Amino acid sequence: MVKKMGKLNKTQEEAVNFKDGACLVLAGAGSGKTRVITERIVKLISDGVSPHNILAITFTNKAAGEMKSRIEEELGSISSDIFIGTFHSFGLKIIRENLEELNLKRNLTIIDTEDQNTIIKKILKDLNKDPKEYPPRYIKNKISFAKNEMLSPEEYSKFMFSPLERTAVEVYKKYDETLKTNNSVDFDDLLLLPVKLFKEKKEVLSSYQEHYKYILVDEYQDTNSVQYELCRLLSKKYNNIFYSS
Repeated sequence: MVKKMGKLNKTQEEAVNFKDGACLVLAGAGSGKTRVITERIVKLISDGVSPHNILAITFTNKAAGEMKSRIEEELGSISSDIFIGTFHSFGLKIIRENLEELNLKRNLTIIDTEDQNTIIKKILKDLNKDPKEYPPRYIKNKISFAKNEMLSPEEYSKFMFSPLERTAVEVYKKYDETLKTNNSVDFDDLLLLPVKLFKEKKEVLSSYQEHYKYILVDEYQDTNSVQYELCRLLSKKYNNIFYSS
């Protein structure tokens, strides 16, 4: 049973009642943006939208947990049919559902920062590069930046000119090869791989577009290039995307 919408001001009500099409809500911190998203989800369902067709994305697990709790209070058990989570948890869901399409195996490993540093240090050693001259942390950050900008090692090399930068590109290429060999992905891949999948496999993208017809993104101002592209691709068919910033 869907509960009646709580007390909202006029502007909040307008945002909540907006149904089809793209909508951007601009508001300051503490002004009730998360509540607007929560109430909007309730309104969509009361208007006949299936919970299965709703995707709500946040930036932290804490925010996702709070949103889930609020929506469960209002919607009860049907709230479990709505995907509410972070960009990365959603990306992981897509990857696990499409392992074969991504040439990955079931025993997929998600490496952490320590693993990344270990791999990069080994590659530098194999290249006879002094880690003091070529800091692993710097290289890791360069790789992360490239992935968040959706740049392959080849594409990234066009913008890297100094010896340090060229080495970062070389390590990036071998780093990716290592991950593929070990059936592993890093945190940035959780977003990059779904975007690549959607761009290369139109039938897969179409399936997810039909699944998530209504997309809501909290704290939109924090999105980077790959997060924006993921949202753009998913919402391209129906354009029902709601940004809160």
